Amino acid sequence: MLPGFLTRAVELLLGREGRSLHLKAAGAATAVLGVVMLVGSWAVVAAEHGARGANLTTYPRALWWSIETATTVGYGDFFPVTLWGRVVGSVVMVVGITTYGLVTAALATWFVGREQRRRHHLAHGAQELGEEAARALHERFDRLERLLAGKGENP
Repeated sequence: MLPGFLTRAVELLLGREGRSLHLKAAGAATAVLGVVMLVGSWAVVAAEHGARGANLTTYPRALWWSIETATTVGYGDFFPVTLWGRVVGSVVMVVGITTYGLVTAALATWFVGREQRRRHHLAHGAQELGEEAARALHERFDRLERLLAGKGENP
């Protein structure tokens, strides 16, 4: 069940042909973070197994620790005590920080792009309105010139 769910989640994050590159990168980073947290939880339990003073001895605790570490919350309730456990923690931290940076950048880019498209649309509309007003004025001046030319010929 879980691999099927992960496959669908990755397809959702990375799919859609028209999706922009920054959203695909954020989706890929999120998928990588999920895998790193799941595998990192298992790895830290394996690294901490039998270590003196270890408190990451079960997968649920390790998963909670992995989420805390990836989000840089770090309550301090669980922590690795072995060298390999700390190496795993470092990887989870770096991937978490990178992912949240990418997601934040993708959202910022989306907002900026949306605003740029709105401004472009407004500028284009204003330009068309200006051109239409100029055409209307030219037509009006042409009519006035024709009227004046017509009156000047007939005294």
